[in-house]
Amino acid sequence: MKDFASSGDPEVQAQLDRLSALSLPQGRIGLEVIHELLERLGHPERKLPPVFHVAGTNGKGSTCAYLRAMLEAEGLSVHVATKPHLVRYNERIRVAGELISDSMLAGLLKEVLDISADLGPSFFEVTTAATFLAFSRIPADACVIEVGLGGRFDATNVMECPAACGIASLGVDHEQFLLTPEEGAPEDPMVRIAFEKVGIARAGSPLVTQNYRADMAAEIEKRAGIAGAPLHMRGRDWWADVSDSGIAYRDGHGELALPLPQMPGSHQGDNAALAVAMLRHQGEVTVSPTSMAEGIRSAVWPARLQVLGDGPLTLLLPDRTFLLDGGHNPDAALAMAQYLATRAPKPVDAIVGMLSAKDARTTLGIIAPHLDTLTAIPIEGSEYHPLADLAAMAEAAGTPKVHTADSIEDAIRWIGGLQQGGERREGTVLIAGSLYLAGNVLRANGDIPD
Repeated sequence: MKDFASSGDPEVQAQLDRLSALSLPQGRIGLEVIHELLERLGHPERKLPPVFHVAGTNGKGSTCAYLRAMLEAEGLSVHVATKPHLVRYNERIRVAGELISDSMLAGLLKEVLDISADLGPSFFEVTTAATFLAFSRIPADACVIEVGLGGRFDATNVMECPAACGIASLGVDHEQFLLTPEEGAPEDPMVRIAFEKVGIARAGSPLVTQNYRADMAAEIEKRAGIAGAPLHMRGRDWWADVSDSGIAYRDGHGELALPLPQMPGSHQGDNAALAVAMLRHQGEVTVSPTSMAEGIRSAVWPARLQVLGDGPLTLLLPDRTFLLDGGHNPDAALAMAQYLATRAPKPVDAIVGMLSAKDARTTLGIIAPHLDTLTAIPIEGSEYHPLADLAAMAEAAGTPKVHTADSIEDAIRWIGGLQQGGERREGTVLIAGSLYLAGNVLRANGDIPD
C-alpha cells in the first residue's frame, strides 16, 4: 500500500519496510499506546513550540497550508505535520520549513520502532511519535499539526495545551472507524462526526470552528464546555463573507479586508478564513494582517483542484487544462462540482479512480452532471472500485459518454482521440477520486511536492 511508500534511500527504505508491517490492530482504538510510547521517548509532545491543531473532514489540510503560509509570511520558522503523503513519506514531516531529510527520517523511525516493538504500535502512532521527536529537537517558532482520522482517538491528540485548535468542514467519511456504535456517543451520523472531531478540545486552548447544522453546533458547544475550551464559532464569534472581490472578515478584534486565495474553489476562502480566525483568537504567536493577506495569496496545497504543469502526462494533450483533485467523499465532491459549474473551462473530461471503501455512487452522483465524459481507471497498489461499476454509476448520474482504461496514459489518449475526431480541442481534463491516484499522477507527471 502506498501509505507506507518507498524511498531511494536504503536506510529510509529499511524503516519503511518495518512500518509496512504495522496497521491498526483489530479491536484496539485509543490513546494508551501513543501515550506510553511518548513517555518512553521523554515526552517530546511537551517540548514543542506553540501548536495549531486542525481537525475536520474536508479542508483541514488546506487550513494547515494557510496557517503555515501566514506564519512564514511573518518571518517565523514553522514545523508542519500533514497527511497523507502523495509521493514521498517525507511530505508528512516538514521541519522548520523544509521537508525532513532522509538521514533524519531514517534515524527517527528506527529510534521509535526500536523502542516500541513490544507495544504493537500502529503505523500512525509511529509516524506521530517520530514527528514529535523531530519537532522537539529542532528549534522553530510554531507547529501546525493536522489531525489524521477523527480527532478524539487520533494519535496526534496528545498535546496538553495547544495555542489554538481548529475544526474545518464536517461530513461523513471513514465510517468504519468514526461511526462504530459506542455507548454515550451520539447516534445521528453527523452529530457523531462532530463529537469525534471536537475531541481535540483542550482546557484553556481556544477552539475555533466553522458553522454547522444546529444539532452539530450544539454538540460541539457541549463538548468544548466539558473540556474547558473557549469556543469561537463562525457566525457567532467571527464572520467571513467570501465573494468574488475578496474575504470580508470580522470578529471582536475588528475587521479585515483580505484577498482571495490563489488555490481554486470558493471553499478555499472559507479555509483561509478559518486559519485567520485561529490566529486572531490565540495569544501565543503574533501575525499581522499584512502577513495573513500575503499567506492567503501564497499558500499552495497539492492535489486540491491543482492545475498540473507541463510534464509527461499533460504534454499528451498540451491544449487542455489538467486539474487534479484528491477529494474522495460527497462533501469534497460538492466543492469540486461548484468549481466545475462556475470556473472550469468547458468541456470537462474526467478520469476517475476510487478506493473500494469509498462511497463512489454518491460522490459520482454529485460531479457526473458536470462532466462531458468520464473514464474509469485502476489505482495501482490499492483496492479500487471495479471500473465498469464506476462508469455505470457516472452514466446513470448524467455523464453523456463513459469509458474504461487500464492506465492514466491510456485514458488521456482516449480523450485525445475525441479531439482528433473533431468533438473538442480545449477545456479541462479532471483527474479525481483518490489521493492515492493523485500521488501516482504527480509522480508520473514530475510534479513532486516539495
